[in-house]
This record gives sequence, C-alpha cells and structure tokens, in this order.
Amino acid sequence: MSKTAFIFPGQGAQYVGMGSDLCEKNSIARELFEKADTMLGVSLSKICFAGPQDELRQTRNTQPAIFLHSIILSKLVERNDIAMVAGHSLGEYTALVFAGALTFEDGLKLVRLRGELMQRAGEEQRGTMAAIAGLQPQDVEQICHEARVAGIVQCANFNSPGQIAISGSVAGVHRAMEIAKTKGAKLVKELVVSGAFHSPLMQSAQEGLRSALERVSLRDARIPVYANVTAKPVTVAGEIRNLLVQQLTSPVRWEESMQNMIADGATAFVEIGPGKVLQGLAKRINSSVEVSGIDKFEDVEKIIAA
Repeated sequence: MSKTAFIFPGQGAQYVGMGSDLCEKNSIARELFEKADTMLGVSLSKICFAGPQDELRQTRNTQPAIFLHSIILSKLVERNDIAMVAGHSLGEYTALVFAGALTFEDGLKLVRLRGELMQRAGEEQRGTMAAIAGLQPQDVEQICHEARVAGIVQCANFNSPGQIAISGSVAGVHRAMEIAKTKGAKLVKELVVSGAFHSPLMQSAQEGLRSALERVSLRDARIPVYANVTAKPVTVAGEIRNLLVQQLTSPVRWEESMQNMIADGATAFVEIGPGKVLQGLAKRINSSVEVSGIDKFEDVEKIIAA
C-alpha cells in the first residue's frame, strides 16, 4: 500500500513575500499570522511579507517565519492520510506540531527561542559552515577528523548522496575545505550562516533549549516522526524531548531519514513550506518516489481540487 509523508523545510528556505498570498486569500492564515505577531511581540508578518531580506535572514526571525508558514499550509490542506513526517533541523518542530506532540503555541515559542539562542551562540563563538559535494560520508568524516588539528569541525548535514555540510570553528572548517579539495571533492563552498549549526559550538544554545523543553508539555506523537539525530521513527514524548536537545549539536541525518521512510513504505513525499530544497534532495536520494510541494495558495487550491 502506498503511503504519503509530509516533509518540512529548515533554515535557508525563507524568501521575502512568503505567506502574503495565504493571508490575502484565507482567514485561517490571517488569524495565525496575527496570533504569532501578538505572541512574539514582533511583526513577523511584516518581516515575512516585506522583509528586508537581512531582517528575515536573522536566525531569530527565520526560524519562526518558516515554522509559521509551514504550519499554516499544513492546516489548509487538512489531510488525514499522512503516514509519517520528518523535518530538516528547524522543520522537525513543525513535524512534531503536525504529529500532535507539540501545540502550535509551544512550537512557535520554542522555535523563536531556539533561533535567538542559536544566533547568540554564533555571536559568542564565531563559527562557519561549508558544503562539500562529490565525496562519500565516510570520506568527509575522515577529512573532519584530520582537520581537527586546526579547530573544531564535524559533519553537520548528510543531505543527499554526495552532498554534505560541515560545521565548526572558522579555522577547523577552512582546514577541512582545503583537505576536501585535495581529495577530489566536486564542490567546496563556504556557506553564509550566522553560526556553526549542528556542531559543538552550539552547546550554549543547547543548555538554554534544554531548560525550555523541560517546561513544555510534550505528548506522544500520533504518527511516526523521523528524528534528525537517529534517522529513526519516534513517537514517545520523553524520547522526542531528548532528541530535540541533542539535535542542536548533532548532524542532521536527512538522507538516512528519507531512506528509512521509503523502507517503511513511503512512496510519495510532499514538502510543506517555503521553497523546494527538500524536493530536490528527495529526487537525488531516490528518483522513483513521487515528490511535490505546497508553498503558495495556488498549490493549496490544486490539492483541494484534486
């Protein structure tokens, strides 16, 4: 039997203008944007709709913006045949709200705090990230191991075959980039980020997030959520809490998560949120699965019409 999975994007998928058409055409979207503005005490709607780009790119704004956009879309398509979910980094919170483990309100507060903590950690301990294409995961792990003489560096995102991001101190990442070039990587590119995400340099953010998660009421998920840290399905509230804490300093095992969802019966993936990043990764991970996305109101209308 064919199964459909929802996948939710993470940081980097944002764009100025996101969600404005949803608000113009739908009262649920308007209500949720207003609620978010009130709860956060900041005009997230204005930042999403009009920017400026630099403001939207601030981690503390990006994370709640993408989360809110994805949640609204998931509510508008109202499908109850979704067998499993996963989210890339920040997107894991959206997946958990969709799966009923977190309330919308708690999810929004957590992603805003997570964004603030990650931004602050990036300012306190300057780090960077880089994309490496064309090498095997074990090769990139070995490169990071060799580069640690210069500073902290580790794999941060296993995104798709031959596409891996590394993260750590500026010296550590730069050394790993140099080694990767000598080992025949097809592409080695430093990323424009505000911190060394999914590396030990996020430890201060991890402590702040841990205490916030301890105060939040988490429930068991009603459908399996494939966790970034393990790439395996999780439904138990206590386990979800621990994995969210670990996620900040651990690699995102996205390729493995997708492979495991396919092994567990997923034949169609729908990316819910801004952009098409995860759709591109899904096609590279397994070209035989059906891949689509919902970003704009016209996408919602097509789904409803079908």
